[in-house]
Amino acid sequence: MAARAALLGEIIGMALDTLRANKLRSTLTILGVVIGVTSIVAMTALIRGFGEQIYGLIRELGSESVFVSKMSIESISSGRDFWDLMKRPDLTEADAKAIQEGAPSAGAVAYHLGEGPGGQALRITYRSQATKAVGIIGVSSRWMDTNFLKMAQGRFISDFEVQRKRNVVVLGASPAKVLFPAMDPIGKSVRIGQNEYTVVGVLAERPTPLGGDSNGFAVIPATTFDKTFETPRLRGYLLRFLVIGVVAREGASRDQLRREVEEILRARHRLKLDDENDFDILTSDSLIGIVDQLTRAVVLALVVISSIALMVGGIGVMAIMTISVTERTREIGVRKAMGAKRREVLWQFLIEAVVLTSVGGLLGIVLGSAIGLTVNWMAGFPTSLPWWSFALGVGFSALVGIFFGMYPAFKAARLDPIEALRYE
Repeated sequence: MAARAALLGEIIGMALDTLRANKLRSTLTILGVVIGVTSIVAMTALIRGFGEQIYGLIRELGSESVFVSKMSIESISSGRDFWDLMKRPDLTEADAKAIQEGAPSAGAVAYHLGEGPGGQALRITYRSQATKAVGIIGVSSRWMDTNFLKMAQGRFISDFEVQRKRNVVVLGASPAKVLFPAMDPIGKSVRIGQNEYTVVGVLAERPTPLGGDSNGFAVIPATTFDKTFETPRLRGYLLRFLVIGVVAREGASRDQLRREVEEILRARHRLKLDDENDFDILTSDSLIGIVDQLTRAVVLALVVISSIALMVGGIGVMAIMTISVTERTREIGVRKAMGAKRREVLWQFLIEAVVLTSVGGLLGIVLGSAIGLTVNWMAGFPTSLPWWSFALGVGFSALVGIFFGMYPAFKAARLDPIEALRYE
């Protein structure tokens, strides 16, 4: 074992000496491997970082929350036809009331309008200040409880204001900063579209994925939203997407709440026992599962694309190693004449190829990590550097060395020592 370890160390040392002796050629040889591993590590860092921030935002919704909608990312990502989903009945305020009254496990129940297709995006103005177009959402009085948001200033919309269709607004953190950078916004009148609204509160800031703006919105009473904005149509379908949020009461499980909500809505929609649901029920776990599925698919596609660069690098390694065998024919002859076995020569050239590509893999890891950290530092884009991305980079580069180094290694091992010594 000691002799084999010494031989392995000697072969690795010879491989590194070959790299140092032919720096330019070695650099050009491993360039494809470096590019492939760099793209794997850098893009994995960005994709995983984005995914982890999305997971954090979803978890903020609460582990006991259940959301019901006409359609959602779950049905769309499963391949359902959009127009079939549009044929589903719209959820209504009466559905939310039925859940509140008929679900024993339900605590807070709320609903909102204005997200998704048919949503409203308008500029909010105050005197000479104006925001960019931000989403306007119509909500019920307990909307903040089901979304686990917090107030930074003032209060939230009251049930009385919802019933009376009052022109009040709660600003998200972004429009509040633009309109009122150095003053208290509470009680001020802002204009949204053609109407004036009194600011009653400002929501606390929440983290934003992908460098976007998850705080760029404002909420008004749902009844005011219906009174102010005309519901758009698409091919004859009303685009009034009402989403119901339900939080389990203390001591009740989310699974029980989900079953109760499903039973109530199926009964209200007069669905038969063998009919599938004509609505979607989402939980934080199902949302995390969808995001996880998407990120895995993107990472897999990235690995497949990056493997093209690795293949190009591997072909370069095979070409250079074949040339190296030709250049070192006399050296191989001398080693065999001194007693080196065929397998020892084979391992020498195979390990040289693996060392060559592994160095490229390590350089790719360093460059990919640097790119991810630089993007995070300059643009605030979330990054994550999981250990398995490093293992994947090194593993792929080593496999490339083994696969493409096999031919020149076998060629070197099969050389006849007498003919090799005669080679000029």
